[in-house]
Amino acid sequence: MNPKQPTVTIVPATDADLTAIAKLAGVIWRSHYPGIISVKQIEYMLGKMYSLETLREDIRARGICYVRLLVGNDFAGFAAYGPADQPKLFKLHKIYLHPDWQSKGFGSLLLQHCEREASKLGADRLLLTVNKRNAKAITAYERNGFAITDSIVTDIGGGFVMDDYVMTKKLKRE
Repeated sequence: MNPKQPTVTIVPATDADLTAIAKLAGVIWRSHYPGIISVKQIEYMLGKMYSLETLREDIRARGICYVRLLVGNDFAGFAAYGPADQPKLFKLHKIYLHPDWQSKGFGSLLLQHCEREASKLGADRLLLTVNKRNAKAITAYERNGFAITDSIVTDIGGGFVMDDYVMTKKLKRE
């Protein structure tokens, strides 16, 4: 490894990391989603999905694993994955990188980590949902072997919906 290249590590998130995850989500969402969804919907979804109570419930009650991506000492991104409603199916709930760390291959590293971990836990497929207007993310997922398998609209309350594609990928066994 080039000594000038920072070390990249992916580590499990702990309860102590949840505030930093929520804060980073706010930075990323407010940078990325304007033009895809309204600012009002961004703030609504951040409040709903990234409250400490919701994050703790994800981990404790829903069996969702959160991991953090560190580049050197910088908290550059995070992901969350866990079992879905069918045997051997896992869902990638979240995967986000700070804008400064995007388009450098770190998202693919984080995604591949989640795929390996889900496979170790018995998954043979991974699914995710992505906003239909999020072309950058759709392209990244397709580049990593995901394919669009469905189209869904989900009422999330507050007068908002998520208009998403479902994308899936068959996982390699470890």
